[in-house]
Amino acid sequence: MAMVTTAGGQRVHYVDHGGDGPAVLLLHSFLMDTEMWAPQVAAFGDAYRLIAIDERGHGTTLADAPFDFWDVARDALAVLDHLDLAEAAVVGTSQGGFIALRMALLAPERITSLAVMGTSGEAEDEQVAAAYRQLAQVWDTQGPDTVLGGVAKICLGDADASDWTPKWRQIAGARLQWIMNALVDRDGVLDRLGDIAAPALVLHGTADLAYRVAKAEALAAALPKAEPLVTIEGGAHFLSLTEADAVNPHLRRFLDAHADGK
Repeated sequence: MAMVTTAGGQRVHYVDHGGDGPAVLLLHSFLMDTEMWAPQVAAFGDAYRLIAIDERGHGTTLADAPFDFWDVARDALAVLDHLDLAEAAVVGTSQGGFIALRMALLAPERITSLAVMGTSGEAEDEQVAAAYRQLAQVWDTQGPDTVLGGVAKICLGDADASDWTPKWRQIAGARLQWIMNALVDRDGVLDRLGDIAAPALVLHGTADLAYRVAKAEALAAALPKAEPLVTIEGGAHFLSLTEADAVNPHLRRFLDAHADGK
């Protein structure tokens, strides 16, 4: 298992899939882990050096205190440091997109290009945040099976969640609270995205149950070098996984054009 310890003492698990092409950092969604990116590794792992991390509180990257997405963005930059990578393209879905945007704000010179899916640049809606906090409380006190069906629907739409629900059942207590708080208490960055000069690609599913397409439209409009928004008809929230066949050609074209920073 490949691990790096950050300057702050956080241990971060990562998977370096190798490859001779430009480096591409992959950032997964809420509740997921590095295995979320299997469709992309299979589709174009030979063309790029694909590196996936378990974000703080997920997979085998543990957390021992509350954190926010700025902390996780610094964790991701520490992985690049550990691998002696001065720059990389960054691809993120949902929560991974939130972290990718913060990486680009923290270290713009290190991000050659940015592709985000199912993502918003805004803070969480207060009513939605309250509902998610309630969901987490029910999950922790009454058991995950009371809510997992609804969680799977929001995240994966009608796709099969059976590969993921066993992992989700292992999340409880402080770990669940910390990862949920990082999600729902995040700050908005939409008004800061004009500082990101990297080429950007925004993709969004029309059936995303977490964020309306309007959130993606606002995000694409705020990123100075964003390509026109790509919508995936019927795409769910975690569309890089559930609609990989539709998403991968767009990602491949964008990375071919911009991953090397030229």
